[in-house]
Amino acid sequence: MEALFQLVPLGVIAVAVYCGFVVVRRHRRISSAWSSGFTAPARCVRSYTTTSGGGNRGVSTTLHHVYEFTTHDGRVVRFDEEGGPSTTVEGDIVTVHYRPERPEHATARGRAPGRLGLSTGCSLLFVAVFIAFGVVFLIVVNSDSSMP
Repeated sequence: MEALFQLVPLGVIAVAVYCGFVVVRRHRRISSAWSSGFTAPARCVRSYTTTSGGGNRGVSTTLHHVYEFTTHDGRVVRFDEEGGPSTTVEGDIVTVHYRPERPEHATARGRAPGRLGLSTGCSLLFVAVFIAFGVVFLIVVNSDSSMP
């Protein structure tokens, strides 16, 4: 039973650390695409939604867009981006930002470094709360189990 009280918080910490890694990776990809200076017109070739949740939980819907563009060196690239504006529909032309060495990590999001930084910071703060909860739980469980 004691092992369960140590494995569960360690699992929570591991998942939180992974989520933090994903948030930082997303931030770096988007900001490096913006700062590269390379842009291209892209066509929205598909728009779709995904849903998660249901049952006893609330339902969350995420809007996705699939864009296709041609890089400056002539490669055709198609990428999927989630969380785009609902006003973009199939056939619309948008400007994408991309790094020439990784055009598949392009973004159609408009430049908004402050907004990206704020959302990344809030997400990391949320992750830090879960990590702190796991650490405090481990400390409390270990201090209680060492008592006679």
